[in-house]
Amino acid sequence: QVQLVESGGGLVQAGGALRLSCAASRNILSLNGMGWYRQVQGNQREFVAVISKSGITMYAESVKGRFTIFRDNDKNTLYLQMNTLKPDDTAVYYCNGFRDSQSYWGQGTQVTVSS
Repeated sequence: QVQLVESGGGLVQAGGALRLSCAASRNILSLNGMGWYRQVQGNQREFVAVISKSGITMYAESVKGRFTIFRDNDKNTLYLQMNTLKPDDTAVYYCNGFRDSQSYWGQGTQVTVSS
């Protein structure tokens, strides 16, 4: 079992930046990968970015070039640096960790981008 706790959300103006953090309760390299997803109320949760155990990253087209996923293995923490934020980025952001058939989720952190 892995507990994930997100932080760093908030209110920011369009064009601004935020950094989300996701603290894991155990060694994140014990996971096959970690990622970020987001969800707007009433919509399905959507993929944002993922980083594999080996460090390979992938991004949704809508955030490519603006968001960066990275991790600090010593701190067992995953990050999402979000730059040039847009109102369409407004959502609850969730941290995810996965290993084999197991998937773990955090409680989410709200990001609101005002125009």
